[in-house]
Amino acid sequence: MKNYKNLFIVILTFFILYYIFTYFFLRTNDIYSHTLLYPPIKPLNTYYIRVSEIHTVCYSTYGNVNGKPVLFVHGGPGGGVTENAARFFNPNYYYIILVDQRGCGKSTPFGELRENTTQDLIHDFEKIRKTLNINKWQLFGGSWGSTLSLAYAIKHPEIITNMILRGIFLGTKEEVEWIYGSNNLGGPANFNPISWNYFKNALPVQNRGLSQNYILDYKKCFDGEFGKEKRDECLLSWAVLENSIIKLKPSSLEEVIETVKQKKYIAGSLIENYYMLNDFFLEPGYFFKRENIDKIKNIPTIIVQGQYDLICPPVTAYKLHDMLEKSKLHLTVAGHTMYDDENIKYLVQATDSFIISVFSNS
Repeated sequence: MKNYKNLFIVILTFFILYYIFTYFFLRTNDIYSHTLLYPPIKPLNTYYIRVSEIHTVCYSTYGNVNGKPVLFVHGGPGGGVTENAARFFNPNYYYIILVDQRGCGKSTPFGELRENTTQDLIHDFEKIRKTLNINKWQLFGGSWGSTLSLAYAIKHPEIITNMILRGIFLGTKEEVEWIYGSNNLGGPANFNPISWNYFKNALPVQNRGLSQNYILDYKKCFDGEFGKEKRDECLLSWAVLENSIIKLKPSSLEEVIETVKQKKYIAGSLIENYYMLNDFFLEPGYFFKRENIDKIKNIPTIIVQGQYDLICPPVTAYKLHDMLEKSKLHLTVAGHTMYDDENIKYLVQATDSFIISVFSNS
């Protein structure tokens, strides 16, 4: 009996030491350990759902299946999700759903543009919600994810409990012109001319700015009009420009290029360009129409906006805040990415606050 007791103590000690070692090893190797992000977690399940004759969408669930449901709406369009996205939510209280939108991430076919519109993506979210037997859920979206979240909420306001939106983009021509305009007056080219020149110079000399529309020029390049080598160069440089201006503390162009090469950037370049050329499949001024805003004006909404966001300038966030009666706006010392420290801080505080509000109202 004594031997069994000693064996039990040895085994228990082993597991305690293993837990302590694993915990500190993970925290030491976690670049976000100094932030308010919750520790890394693994998905409960990963699913593939057929949403059309062409597309199959991948989505994963995390956290507590009996918790508050939240849909994470990624940016791009075509950006895809990573497991770190689940860390903005307390896994003990949230049921977290991460979805790779059509054509990107683990969804298939990769980079597919057919049957890929804003309305199609909204349809997919609804199909996933019903498949998971979720009655209502919270939306959490940044950049293009804020656009798609708002469009989804307008289409189905009755099933949205609240929204957390970051890096607001409303799909207007002025916002697109700010980033990709031929003259780029006041745009990111003035803040990061090295990356802008890299973006511009990926096009053949005779075609640079020829149409006075870099988005259209890049579409020609993506379609192979300038050859395969140029196509590959354009797909990379499109992604590099955005990643060069996404953070408060930018990396060098060389570092950004190497980082982008390690990602699935091709779908993001193709799909983002495609959505821009089609005005994001929304009517002009869609979010400024009273009949649309009135549908979501009573949804509690927290807006987190980097004051130094070079992709989505803060003025757009203020316009949205002004239209939504039940919104709060936090201007942060941050850039565009949700992973800048102050954006993390206010986004996590936002997700925590909606947990508190659930319990205080129960």
